[in-house]
Amino acid sequence: MKLYYVTLNSSEEARQIGRSLLEKKLALCVNWFPITCAYSWKGEIVEEPEVVLIVKTLAGYQADIEQEIRQHITYTNFIAELSPTSVNQGFLDWLNAEIPQRVG
Repeated sequence: MKLYYVTLNSSEEARQIGRSLLEKKLALCVNWFPITCAYSWKGEIVEEPEVVLIVKTLAGYQADIEQEIRQHITYTNFIAELSPTSVNQGFLDWLNAEIPQRVG
């Protein structure tokens, strides 16, 4: 199983991207929520609202997920692939039944 942590500018972007990933069977489940981001930019500390999209899927979908995100946004964002070390078996059974296995 893989999780993708994706930062976006708005809940609407997260909704559109999330639904697209689900429709294309690139993800089993997505969650999004608002956060506050603080970062250093040109010597200044900037704070602004941001939205995190979490994508739950199988291994082998990173390139397709990133390509789908780029269909919806043009700015530079953060996309991280995370590998959980433990996931409940019921969720894994559901994931494996719904999302096609890939290699890579």
